[in-house]
Amino acid sequence: MSVLRPFRATDMFKFNHINLDLWTETYAINFYLGYFSRWPDMCAVQETPQGRIMGYVIGKAEGSGAERHGHVTALSVAPEYRRLGLSRKFMSWLEQVSDENQRGLFVDLYVRCVNTAAITMYEGFGYSVYRRVKEYYSNLGLGLNPRDEEDGFDMRKPLSRDPMRRSVRANGRDITVSAHEVP
Repeated sequence: MSVLRPFRATDMFKFNHINLDLWTETYAINFYLGYFSRWPDMCAVQETPQGRIMGYVIGKAEGSGAERHGHVTALSVAPEYRRLGLSRKFMSWLEQVSDENQRGLFVDLYVRCVNTAAITMYEGFGYSVYRRVKEYYSNLGLGLNPRDEEDGFDMRKPLSRDPMRRSVRANGRDITVSAHEVP
């Protein structure tokens, strides 16, 4: 039986097998440490009884007032542990923390528009496309990776403080904004 537990800084030395995935964004150590120190209640791992990390989620709280929300910065599950419901468990956990601890109105995340498997999965969890962000995955013109000029979908799911569902829209795929318009 596996366990969902808070992310520890030492976990960064144990998740390379997860970050090697094509769709997983990998960040510098100071990026991860910044999240763990600022939003420790929004970062978690799932691990086996032997201590092998199966996947992780890293989130944060953003905005204020009617824009207060939880944000999924990274969610990744190792290939050998996929299709076991870990992503659903991570998302449910982060939604609960965003709702109860952070008092958010919704949870949002970004996903590459070409990643149809992830889009379908998130839609199955109740998320919908809020807008398309042009060149969201940009490497600032460095030309390092042609995939890094891709558009991203901003996907959202309302929480208990948004019973009228004002944080989502039905026609999100038809709304396109520039990456510069996104805070």
